[in-house]
Amino acid sequence: MKKFLMASTAAALCAGAAQAEDVKIGIILGYTGPIESLVAQMGPAAEFAVAEVNAAGGILGGGTVTAITGDTTCVDAAAATAAAERLITAEGVKGIVGGDCSGVTGAMLQNVAVPNGIVMVSPSATSPGLSHQNNEDEGLFFRTAPSDARQGVVMTEVLMDLGIKEVALTYTNNDYGKGLADSFQAAFESAGGSITINAAHEDGKADYSAEVGALAAAGGDRLVVAGYVDQGGSGIVRSALDSGAFDTFHFPDGMIGSQLVENFGSEIDGSSGQHPSPSEELAAKFTDLVAGKFEATSPFAPESYDAAALILLAMQAAGSQEPGDYKSKIMDVANAPGEKIYPGELGKAIEILAGGGDIDYVGASDVELIGPGEAAGNYRIVGYEGGEEVTAGRK
Repeated sequence: MKKFLMASTAAALCAGAAQAEDVKIGIILGYTGPIESLVAQMGPAAEFAVAEVNAAGGILGGGTVTAITGDTTCVDAAAATAAAERLITAEGVKGIVGGDCSGVTGAMLQNVAVPNGIVMVSPSATSPGLSHQNNEDEGLFFRTAPSDARQGVVMTEVLMDLGIKEVALTYTNNDYGKGLADSFQAAFESAGGSITINAAHEDGKADYSAEVGALAAAGGDRLVVAGYVDQGGSGIVRSALDSGAFDTFHFPDGMIGSQLVENFGSEIDGSSGQHPSPSEELAAKFTDLVAGKFEATSPFAPESYDAAALILLAMQAAGSQEPGDYKSKIMDVANAPGEKIYPGELGKAIEILAGGGDIDYVGASDVELIGPGEAAGNYRIVGYEGGEEVTAGRK
């Protein structure tokens, strides 16, 4: 009898193991290019969520999750689509964390993800234009960072609170920069502000003196630089400082990070900016969790952790790794009703879902998705004092 029971138990364990589904997801971000210093934190954050799930026993009956990376370069649509194509067709990924920059994200979505029926959750593509693609993306596209339609309003509020009502504006000449510039101009002028010049700049140039000359001629109380910290945005700032054209700046999300302080130190004291960010309580919780493995408060690192987590939790909720099955579950796991899930609680979430329960995923960035697939969004306001970035408030 004992031998029979042991044999029955072994058979049951084998049956359970056979039902476990191993899963592959892609992490496609700009590991090279104009935001590589930000992606150096974003990529590890997404991989951290995968490691946490595996450490908790995996998903779909104990299946192991494997993350496979690809490089968008942030700016090269052909390279980004080729990376997505490789991960989907050659590697067999069932979901993608990415892209990062808005232009390459749109290209990946329309050229690869939609034709192949693959879910994409972007942690940082913020162009308002991507919102309109929800009519054509077959419910496959989501993002954990808020649209720049929201950021334009927040930028306006920050500058108005500082008493700054006249600015010059330069933006990187792509979907992200143009979308943010248009959103900001509309909000700022509606609030009674004046933009003396709204001018694009190209990334990759060695000399930005001509662009800064035009900005200086137009004037303004502050220069708004809607660019990339590892590219033309920093070039504009350096030229403006060296020429004396401007001595204070306002920085949107693509400019903020440790690299900005490393580049300019106390030269940008008195400047301002903002980026999507969770509450101080959530930021502290996430920081404690990652224990220095990457910069937990770096822009879009919390959103990257959450993007990976949402894909995996939606799979568990659907009981399937097939995008057509789990895409409708992303909104469900992200929002109420259900038990709130915080950073470090992915194993708990999987257990609840496996038991037929509901979760309300808060995650590292205070996730709340509004239809269709948009992040509601919270922002950290930053200032620069004594060569350091400081928190000046939240919105």
